[in-house]
Amino acid sequence: MNVNIDNIEYVYFIGIGGVGMSALARYFHAEGKAVSGYDRIASPIALNLVDEGIDVHYTDDPSLIPSVLLGLDKEKVLIVYTPAVPSDHKELGYFLTNGYDVCKRAKVLGDICKERFTIAVAGTHGKTTVSSIAAHILKTAEHDFAAFLGGISSNYDSNFIFSKTGKHILAEADEYDKSFLNLRPDIALITSVDPDHLDIYGEVGHMQETYLEFLSQVQDNGKVILSKRAAKGLDRTVLNSSSAIYSVENAGDFYAHSVQIENGKYRFSIETPKGAINDVVLGLPGRHNVENAVAAVAISVFMDVDLDVCRAALSSFRGVKRRFEYQVFTEKLVYIDDYAHHPEELKASIQSARELFPGKHIKGVFQPHLYSRTKDFHIGFAETLSLLDSVVLLEIYPAREKPIEGVSSKMIYDQITLSNKEIIEKDELIEKLDLSDTDVLMTLGAGDIDSLVKPLKNKLHELVGEG
Repeated sequence: MNVNIDNIEYVYFIGIGGVGMSALARYFHAEGKAVSGYDRIASPIALNLVDEGIDVHYTDDPSLIPSVLLGLDKEKVLIVYTPAVPSDHKELGYFLTNGYDVCKRAKVLGDICKERFTIAVAGTHGKTTVSSIAAHILKTAEHDFAAFLGGISSNYDSNFIFSKTGKHILAEADEYDKSFLNLRPDIALITSVDPDHLDIYGEVGHMQETYLEFLSQVQDNGKVILSKRAAKGLDRTVLNSSSAIYSVENAGDFYAHSVQIENGKYRFSIETPKGAINDVVLGLPGRHNVENAVAAVAISVFMDVDLDVCRAALSSFRGVKRRFEYQVFTEKLVYIDDYAHHPEELKASIQSARELFPGKHIKGVFQPHLYSRTKDFHIGFAETLSLLDSVVLLEIYPAREKPIEGVSSKMIYDQITLSNKEIIEKDELIEKLDLSDTDVLMTLGAGDIDSLVKPLKNKLHELVGEG
């Protein structure tokens, strides 16, 4: 079903507080459409939408659907939902039963991008940071484009950047539920193809085949950009001659070299087919973010951005919220919050902390995300969490899933090699968390662990005697 967005007057979102859904809600709101929706909890994103003039309610009840919406002709109304919404959702059922146009988020994003020059950033991890850096470079270069990001950019305090003309779009391309197959990009970048979402793909090979299908949809004369690791994981022989490789090593069409750490920031140079960008300064921690910066530069070069503009934008990029975000930074104690929810993401985050705070005791609080991911990767999670000095596990955040018999955080706990490990109920963490031996605290996970950030900050400020 193709939706004629121009004819739509009202857009209603079921699951409006999700990061992808909220970016779409902001887009339609900026386009002058009436927008409202439902979400399960009053998350920070949902509350920000309300502040922006978008009505949100938190009870699944068809009687709460706005009467203005119900009074419109159905062809003027679009219902958007996320795959995280359960099939027995009452409001979703009402719209399906009563003949409204009901679309998944990915389908709507694909319809928006269909007639526009589209840059799509995909990959198991890193895509939000790459998208956000690329958006900041393009914005610094005064390109007029819309951006749909998978996280809140600290530079713009939003996951959406509005375009005056709407001719160009930068979109994060989600592999979950094969969503990115709704896009036909002009530039496609893949950061990584590490195994994930095996509940959807079943096997790693099927996931890789879907990435290749995504790449096959790149427009004629389009550009394909792959990390060195992603190229290794895919059969590069099927790619077109205009493909480019990037890395954080001295290899590829775009690469970083002379990487150093100075005063907690990375200083390095980037080689590109159009010349070198020397003396780049990046405030993001971890060599993986140096690689992410190189990826964003690759996009920008293909968009004809001046190399000096790239350098300036990288130095002013302030990061993405919940991506190795400092919450407390004192001589006594540092607190970092990170969205990491895959073993490779956890490893990158923990290794970054080790690099920045050598010799310090690092305690991690991890909330596993999804029963299926825990079942598939519990050994990998345990190996990575064992890189910490001490670890606290919360129970699994189920998101869209029903429990799987025998799957719990204890699967990870039993494999962790540290002696200093424990499982604590989320509601009891603030009271029970022992920080007596901790120099660096990390909260890690993609679930609702973010609701603990503010109370943890308050507790830590009390401990270090700062308000």
